[in-house]
Amino acid sequence: MDYAVIMAGGIGSRFWPASRKERPKQFLDVFGDGTLIQNTVARLQGLIPPERCLIVTHERYIEQTQKQLPAVPDENILAEPISRNTAPCITYAATTLADRDPDATMVVLPADHVIGNVERFHSTLEVALEAAQEPDALVTIGIEPTYPATGYGYIQYDGDEQEEGAELEAYPVRTFAEKPDQSTAERFIDSGDFLWNSGMFIWRADTILNQVERHLPDAHKAFEPVRAAGDGVDEETLTQAFKDSPRISIDYGVMEQADSVYVVPGSFEWNDVGDWRAVYDLSEKDEHGNVIEGNVIMQDSSRCYVQAGDRLVVLVGLHDSVVVDTDDAVLVCNRESAQQVKQVVEYLHAHQFEEYV
Repeated sequence: MDYAVIMAGGIGSRFWPASRKERPKQFLDVFGDGTLIQNTVARLQGLIPPERCLIVTHERYIEQTQKQLPAVPDENILAEPISRNTAPCITYAATTLADRDPDATMVVLPADHVIGNVERFHSTLEVALEAAQEPDALVTIGIEPTYPATGYGYIQYDGDEQEEGAELEAYPVRTFAEKPDQSTAERFIDSGDFLWNSGMFIWRADTILNQVERHLPDAHKAFEPVRAAGDGVDEETLTQAFKDSPRISIDYGVMEQADSVYVVPGSFEWNDVGDWRAVYDLSEKDEHGNVIEGNVIMQDSSRCYVQAGDRLVVLVGLHDSVVVDTDDAVLVCNRESAQQVKQVVEYLHAHQFEEYV
């Protein structure tokens, strides 16, 4: 059987001040069409039903997840006692699925992406699910790049450049590349054999557990008591497993080390909605290039993203800016500097301003 594992434990620090520790961005209705996590589950319908969706999230978000996803069974909402990056998260989910269904195949998705052309998305996943049945196969989805982005990692693959309308298939991965500088990104695009790394993975549960045992033996050992306990694992055992597991991503820990890694190029619309600039780019704009939400007056201002509540927010002579007004904090930044909002959250943590995090 095919299952979805949706990773929903992050705090979305680049979406401060709207995204907070108690209500991070995956639970926000960013575009007015449902929350990001609700849309992630909804777009799987017709391929994987809610009863075969597992949500892995921090234990503090269990109640919010249940309220937002009532069609997902409570036993499918897995609580992370500690956030330790994606390798422990995926190991926990794979351990749970392998216990329930030894033949389970997992589609692993972040909870906060925006995807258009759902039919094409499904077709891409179907090809990946088939490829994942090969022995030891680890499959990822790469996004055909539309510009030389410096904010994404890249995947180089063996295969001909995809022509529009060509049949989808899985290609061997040659290498993973970190977020490049501008000139390197341009070189990647010109080469024609690089894709954006989407952070979506497809594999059999037993395959990824075998690969974790091989490449992340400390994580495998940490989760041995969880495997032994099955669905009846207690909180203390689970907490200890996360404490003993290395804090590492599945990309670094397994994908970049494994031999049988494949990528299916995806040509559907995709955005990881990493910061406020991405929200601006994806939103409908007025004749001045502004995106306005809430009680806002604009005077001689253009190409701005403004999110306000009931309180009146007025912009005069501002251009290419982001303004986000909440009950207790206001963000004002240049749109091109939106990635740096994460550093503000780090500052707040470092200086004991926890009430604003």
